[in-house]
Amino acid sequence: MIDLYKEFYRKKRVLVTGHTGFKGSWLSIWLHELGAEVVGVSLDPYSERDNFVLSNIGSRIKADIRADIRNLQKMKEIFAEYQPEIVFHLAAQPLVRLSYEQPVETYESNVMGTIHVMEAIRATKSVKVGVMITTDKCYDNKEQLQGYKETDPFGGYDPYSSSKGACEIAIQSWRRSFFNPEDYNKKHSVSLASVRAGNVIGGGDWALDRIIPDCIRALETGKVIDIRSPKAVRPWEHVLEPLHGYMMLAQRMWDYPTEYCEGWNFGPEDESISTVWDVASELIKNYGFGELRDSSDANVVHEANLLMLDINKVKTRLGWKPRLNMQQCIALVADWYKRYRKEDVYSLCIEEIRTFVGFS
Repeated sequence: MIDLYKEFYRKKRVLVTGHTGFKGSWLSIWLHELGAEVVGVSLDPYSERDNFVLSNIGSRIKADIRADIRNLQKMKEIFAEYQPEIVFHLAAQPLVRLSYEQPVETYESNVMGTIHVMEAIRATKSVKVGVMITTDKCYDNKEQLQGYKETDPFGGYDPYSSSKGACEIAIQSWRRSFFNPEDYNKKHSVSLASVRAGNVIGGGDWALDRIIPDCIRALETGKVIDIRSPKAVRPWEHVLEPLHGYMMLAQRMWDYPTEYCEGWNFGPEDESISTVWDVASELIKNYGFGELRDSSDANVVHEANLLMLDINKVKTRLGWKPRLNMQQCIALVADWYKRYRKEDVYSLCIEEIRTFVGFS
């Protein structure tokens, strides 16, 4: 495999929260393949078909730990034991519709959980880099046509989005108060950044109320695919796109700790920003069969209809850019779901990472 990071991650001690989740499992696989000593901290995976379970990545990494980020003392103990050098914080309650049912738990996990991870970082001298993953939904969405920039205000209508906006404010506060770049190598030695990605899709995601898992569940059971928000516009991107950006940013933060400790958007190019209906249509085209049905009336809770990210900053300052267009992205997604029941999933994931790295 081509190593985009030039041996940087080999033997680095890397802690990933949320490693049993969709994005976290892919990140753990990639880091492990690059030779990192990965410590995963998370709750149990969502289902037995999750990428984490099928790839068996938990048995391959240095440590596979079940713990709740809402437990501050436990987080501090884990950090103290494993002495990570780089932290990727992905653990969260990630679903908009579930946040309406569990608003308190969503805030506890997303806001206080993030604060607990930052406090564990603060208590652990070995940590040099902290990459805190939030979401594009952290911005105060005014349904505007232009993409949101890193300088736009945070907000959120629903409990999930607003909790992520609150996360960003907390991260900003901890960076100013405890990890201020002006105090680097005086009062601390941590570079802390937050990253926001668009609607991330890829193999091994089985969460409820997400378009790709909903489509695959219907396809595998011979049912019509109900699309509850067919006209909603989202910045779709393959899971490997932002993960590549996160790892690239962490490397840059390690080398230049006071220059990159801020907020960053990782989204697709404008031509890949599409409606939910178009994405589902492209998926069934690649899958080989399927039927869509407009179920707009079933959409009983508020969800944003238009959301896009401005990625000029990350392209100009970090040198990152999307590698896949929408057609390549969906083709890779469909490929995983068509093959996962018949093949070794870890090898399948490595193959897809190699395919991704091969694009430029």
